Amino acid sequence: MNNQLGQSLAAKRIVVAGAGFAGLSFVLAFDQLWAKSTLNRPEVLLLEEDNRDKSIHKYPYTLCINGASSDDGLAVIQQLGLLDEVRKHSTLNDGDIRVWSENWKWLSSINPSAYGNLPAATMRVAREDLKRILVEKIEQTKTVIKWNSACTSAEHLSNGQIRVSVSGCESHEGMNTSMLDCDVLVAADGANSCIRACFRPNDMTTQYAGATQIGGISFFPEGVPKPVNQDFSLQMSSGEGVCCIYHPLNSKRIDWALSTVGPELKSKTSFSPEKLTALKQEALETASMFQEPFKSIVNATIPGTAFIRPAKEKPAFPHDTRLRGVFFIGEANHILNSFELLGANLALGDGWDLAEQLFCNASLDAVAASYDRLSIPRFQRAFDFSHERINFGHCKGGKWLFYKHGMAAQRALKKVH
Repeated sequence: MNNQLGQSLAAKRIVVAGAGFAGLSFVLAFDQLWAKSTLNRPEVLLLEEDNRDKSIHKYPYTLCINGASSDDGLAVIQQLGLLDEVRKHSTLNDGDIRVWSENWKWLSSINPSAYGNLPAATMRVAREDLKRILVEKIEQTKTVIKWNSACTSAEHLSNGQIRVSVSGCESHEGMNTSMLDCDVLVAADGANSCIRACFRPNDMTTQYAGATQIGGISFFPEGVPKPVNQDFSLQMSSGEGVCCIYHPLNSKRIDWALSTVGPELKSKTSFSPEKLTALKQEALETASMFQEPFKSIVNATIPGTAFIRPAKEKPAFPHDTRLRGVFFIGEANHILNSFELLGANLALGDGWDLAEQLFCNASLDAVAASYDRLSIPRFQRAFDFSHERINFGHCKGGKWLFYKHGMAAQRALKKVH
């Protein structure tokens, strides 16, 4: 570590707001990198609004952690020394993205390769397994984790420090609130970041990307039907502007999301039995051109998993001198729309990069500039691809014919090679 910054941080305090993948990745990377220094380790305090059990188990879904480049989540997990442990709880996948017609004719595919010595281009792992592995690793370090502790606000002090308000468990007198002063504040508190509301109050709204998905998770006791049982798939209509994304979660469960462009619909995740029936009927009517197993997948939707999900997003923002030691990572900084499911991958990369830049640079301003040069382009690549996918999946008329001929040319090239 550069002595100038290392000496200024030695024996001081870093507060990390949020124990999602961004916050966990930062803490583990910082601990690993600081072990290389002979200076006194700063106190690292990780604050999480949920209790330990809820934090680990509250989202029972499967993640795709990619490994096709040095920027992907698997590369970070490898750098953290956790690849072997995560692999025990995961399924390796080639990461293929397959495009199908309404009658399940193969149209095109993307076939990424694993980067370096990573075991696969994609690894599927239950969110709770990955979260538990990261938390258990942190519990072996000197980092202090405070569960049931939500950061509700923050402000700069005249002495250069940052004061954080922390709301804890309820008591007979109401919600307990305390103040913490720190030298660096890492905001990893998600899409509705309270820290962002304090320092960037005009940056709290998301943008609509122009498409809305309806869908859910479907269960098949005998196994997810072919041809969507293995790979991430996109089914397209022939120019009507309708598409469906299929994401197999395991051998018996698959996530489906039928998408159309148009006015933004209100997000919803709670449906009565009657409303769920109506939602499924809407899906079947909207995509009446889609052949089986589309209808079976829609009808097998698990109650409680259905959703209406407008594609909402918020571009990444650069850090400026006004933030003075406050850093935003993961969805506290940027929000990717639902057409590119890379939130965990981006969060893991952000956490690692910020820790590494704190380790390598001479000042906090230099840390911010170096971190932005890494994190913003990584997000922008995913952001741009998500919009390409929206335009591609909903194409009509002449644009559909253009893509149709392009996909035919790709198939011909694949046959040649």
